[in-house]
Amino acid sequence: MSVSKSKKQWLESSYQQFCSKKGERCPEFRTLSGNVIEALYTQEDLPVSQDASIGYPGEYPFTRGVYPTMYRGRLWTMRQYAGFGDAKQSNERYKYLLEHGQTGLSVAFDLPTQIGYDSDDPICDGEVGKVGVAIDSLADMEILFDGIPLDKVSTSMTINAPASVLLAMYLAVAEKQGVDAGLLTGTIQNDILKEYIARGTYIFPPKESMRLVTDTFSYCSKYIPRWNMISISGYHIREAGSTAAQEIGFTLADGIAYTEAALKAGMDLDAFAGRLSFFFNAHNNLLEEVAKFRAARRLWARIMKDRFDAKKDSSMMLRFHTQTGGSTLTAQQPDNNIVRVAIQALSAVLGGTQSLHTNSKDEALALPTEDAVRVALRTQQIIAHESGVADTIDPLAGSYFVEALTDKIEAEAQAYINKIDELGGMSAAIEQGYVQREIQREAYRVQKEIENDRVVIVGVNKYGIEEKAPDNLLRVDPRIQQEQIGRIRDLKEKRDEQAVRKSLDRLKKTCESSENVMPAILDAVRSYATLGEICNVMREVFSEYQENIVV
Repeated sequence: MSVSKSKKQWLESSYQQFCSKKGERCPEFRTLSGNVIEALYTQEDLPVSQDASIGYPGEYPFTRGVYPTMYRGRLWTMRQYAGFGDAKQSNERYKYLLEHGQTGLSVAFDLPTQIGYDSDDPICDGEVGKVGVAIDSLADMEILFDGIPLDKVSTSMTINAPASVLLAMYLAVAEKQGVDAGLLTGTIQNDILKEYIARGTYIFPPKESMRLVTDTFSYCSKYIPRWNMISISGYHIREAGSTAAQEIGFTLADGIAYTEAALKAGMDLDAFAGRLSFFFNAHNNLLEEVAKFRAARRLWARIMKDRFDAKKDSSMMLRFHTQTGGSTLTAQQPDNNIVRVAIQALSAVLGGTQSLHTNSKDEALALPTEDAVRVALRTQQIIAHESGVADTIDPLAGSYFVEALTDKIEAEAQAYINKIDELGGMSAAIEQGYVQREIQREAYRVQKEIENDRVVIVGVNKYGIEEKAPDNLLRVDPRIQQEQIGRIRDLKEKRDEQAVRKSLDRLKKTCESSENVMPAILDAVRSYATLGEICNVMREVFSEYQENIVV
């Protein structure tokens, strides 16, 4: 029997007749990003050239994945984000995670480390070790990776403004372990532009910050060829309230800015583009997230080929890490967060992520306990080994809805990139407040819809229960701060002060010149100069950035 009805005919006959009797749950269906969801998607919603735009896995435009075998060849890296207190505590947590099947490390640094201050600086009082591990010098970094062979694990470090300093510390630890830099694998986030947009842990003005980024690119390309020298992050843009299309549009616009800066610094595109990596959020709307990941891959491939004339396939591949959405976790009924994280993790896998962090159920309340972290890791392992979704490549390809939504998100993201180009590029768009205002507008829209019950958050604005205060939460011992201060004092008493002063003087002269700063930073790190001392030298030369208030 042939099916001859058009979608329009079906909607006006069968669907409308049934709706007139039974109705629909709500007057309009939308994704959380605001995209209208139609009742049905068919071949009519797809462009004529759909096969060409989807392609095959491992082939341009990489819609279906960057590798031909995807998870049939190798599962994604299970990289749990962890770090708290001091280096010894975090080292113990890393070993615990590795023992339970984690395949890569992801380091969370405390706020003082993120903004380039030592733990004994008065501005850091009450913040040491709270949202990540406190790292003040190479001595701390040695403890952090004690007993962890750096040639056997892949390490991601979420650090931005002082990324060059923390990378130098990691290299120095590898040297002490006897590991050749050419064997190191991992990623340094090093994405300063999104700090001005969404997160705020910047130190230096944009121009000087971009110099540090490109100096890191150049050094990594030459000496650490397997290292991803930046993780261009949409995660924090989404956490700030962006839509799915804004997340990839603004993130890829950042990627364009970094690529242009590297080219301006004289680097060869195909020598560095393959080591650019990305970091995305996995939010609650499963199918929208799958479409987002596919759209991001295809759009980046087209940008690199058409805009930058990339020659190598590796230069056009968007490889990305995913973290489930921290802002989606609720303090109410925290066990519900296990389900949210499972859905989000599934979207990342169906979307073809290269590595994944799953949040723990208690993270809306405190740093995660070991039990909560284990459940989060087991969530990934169950998806990998029991769900069957990793057994075939891009299993949702050809879904009328997913393909139509992939096209729509790609077009919306491209429109944002076009607007940023009109404004003079990402740095200019940030300075004019355009990107920040766009995100703020969407965050406000969603919050209003939650407060008006148009968006349901289970356990928050619907299905609430009486709950007792949670117990057994992880708390960082306040003595950590004083112990960390004591370690800095001991370090300064034992180190060679003359060598420290000499290395810091060299760093200052390098910052004042146009030379690559990485060798001078590495020299200072090896002398056991502290993070704060190194960043203060750069503050003296580069100055500190003062935020423009966007209204």
